[in-house]
Amino acid sequence: MNNNFTFTIKSILLDENYHPSNSTRITTNFANLARGESRKENLQNALRMIDNSFNALAHWDNPKGDRYSVELEIISVDMDVNGDGKAFPSIEILKTNIIDHKTNERTEGIVGNNFSSYVRDYDFSVLLLNHNKNQPTFSIPDNFGELHGKLFKYFVNSASYKQNFKKPPVICLSVSDNKTYHCTDNQHPVLGYEYKPNDSSLTEQYFKKMGLQVRYFMPPNSVAPLAFYFFGDLLNDYTNLELISTISTMGTFQKIYRPEIYNANAVAGKHYQPNLKNADHSLTQIVYDRAERSQLAIDQGKFAEENFIKPYQNILERWSSQYA
Repeated sequence: MNNNFTFTIKSILLDENYHPSNSTRITTNFANLARGESRKENLQNALRMIDNSFNALAHWDNPKGDRYSVELEIISVDMDVNGDGKAFPSIEILKTNIIDHKTNERTEGIVGNNFSSYVRDYDFSVLLLNHNKNQPTFSIPDNFGELHGKLFKYFVNSASYKQNFKKPPVICLSVSDNKTYHCTDNQHPVLGYEYKPNDSSLTEQYFKKMGLQVRYFMPPNSVAPLAFYFFGDLLNDYTNLELISTISTMGTFQKIYRPEIYNANAVAGKHYQPNLKNADHSLTQIVYDRAERSQLAIDQGKFAEENFIKPYQNILERWSSQYA
């Protein structure tokens, strides 16, 4: 292959003093919290919610519910396409670390969790929108998500990834409000009851091109299932505490951004269809602007088009045609 893309991995703590960098997608969960007059209070409240959720799930040998705390690292991955030192902000993900205050040990949790990608913004907010503009029926462009999927798999299989992370990533997203989920009899001690969707979604198909499969579980103390995207065997490749670190982190973000689903006042039933218009929910004491996030996704997609897709189009197309 003519092109061997290189990755630079950087890490900063997500704590109450976090400020988004210029290359961070502002629609990313943690970046959206860290803006405006309430930024510090937002971050403090979210981190407290994560710790409380973790201790509620990791309740064994934890009588006071304060044994653990979760340390979050923002992992930024810059990609050099041409080997000229010019890097594009490829993806940002979160890494959890588990602090055990009883043993004074710090152990790695799971990398992935949140998933931020400018190229995904381009696919959904530029390419897909333009393809369907003024069309009578919705359709998906040829090779939709192919480049993004291959780039992600290339990164996960790279020496850079393997030098920095011990296990493959797990990404945790909200469920789709246009599907129905059926509760099965399969129950995991920390993931909870497994749900099965009635149909495949565009998001599922997109992440499948990234090499990821998906399963849906509703953890204890939760009111709706979460979507877990992963390589390998989700239930056996990760410890209970590793899984809890992802559940507590992403469950908290979903309560903030999807309160109609994840902070609803009623628990999902055996047959469950999420509803973003559900009025029977509670709000967290955390400020964010959902409308702004939708508009910014288009801006971010155009940024990827102008700074990555167009400048490197020939190189990327040639590489993609050779990469299995």
